[in-house]
Amino acid sequence: MNIKPVCILCLLTRAFREIQYSTNDTDVQFKAMKEVLQLVNNIINEQNNPMHLVPAYIGTLRDRLIKTITGSPDPYNEQKIKSNEIALELRSNLEKIIEGEEDNYKRFRLACVAAIVGNIIEFDVLGHIFNLEEISELSEKAEEELAIDDIPILFEKVKPGTRILYLTDNAGEIAFDVLLVKELRKLGAEVTVAVKEKPVLNDATLEDAQAVNMVKTAKELITTGTDSVGLILDECSETFLNHYQNSDLIIAKGMGYFETMTGHHIKHPLDVFFLLRTKCDPVAMSLGVKRDKNVAKYLPANTVIEC
Repeated sequence: MNIKPVCILCLLTRAFREIQYSTNDTDVQFKAMKEVLQLVNNIINEQNNPMHLVPAYIGTLRDRLIKTITGSPDPYNEQKIKSNEIALELRSNLEKIIEGEEDNYKRFRLACVAAIVGNIIEFDVLGHIFNLEEISELSEKAEEELAIDDIPILFEKVKPGTRILYLTDNAGEIAFDVLLVKELRKLGAEVTVAVKEKPVLNDATLEDAQAVNMVKTAKELITTGTDSVGLILDECSETFLNHYQNSDLIIAKGMGYFETMTGHHIKHPLDVFFLLRTKCDPVAMSLGVKRDKNVAKYLPANTVIEC
């Protein structure tokens, strides 16, 4: 997905928040903001770089720069811990509802929608305000806010032995991903769950996966091998690339994966299902829906979403 003018404002707003979380030293804050401004300008003008207009790619380099200047390796650590704690409290009620449904498709659909709703857990996206305690309320109206519904296609593609690479997004959210991974495995799928190698924004890492018991839920738990926002294949580990090349389909959670896995004639050798909440206007417009909607979007193998 290509950057839109408002993305620049969001990138800089988020940079300032991250810098504030990282240090109280105003001199360091000023230095970091100045260098972020220069970085964003330089990247946008690197026309020989195919990723230079992808918001999540720019955000990746921004975050690495902030960590280097401030010396803070994980600016969102406190938010991630709180997100996991509250999400675990809320998950128990959703789990009871899902397990109380006897029909396989209805149970799968409930889990899928719960995983999508969990994607609302995102900090410092321009104009996106949420309260963790509101997730239960959002779950109740999740169906009516489902603007793109390719859940039936996903259900039909999950067969015994289907190899699924599940790309998680945020801490807290990963607690709800557990519900969907459970249902995928009940259908016989072999689910490998990938988290980030190192902290980036509030994305889930191995520590978060352990905190919500994803370790015992997935067939295999791996990392992408990098701390990029979304998917930058050139940076991923050999282990991750092996799963990417040998799976039957990908489930990609969140806007970062949508931004980096679409546009620029990017084709994937396997089916991709994007599960996300449209938390910003550029992503919503790229999908042809309104902001603050739930999305389950199917991208067939070797096809392109131009955006």
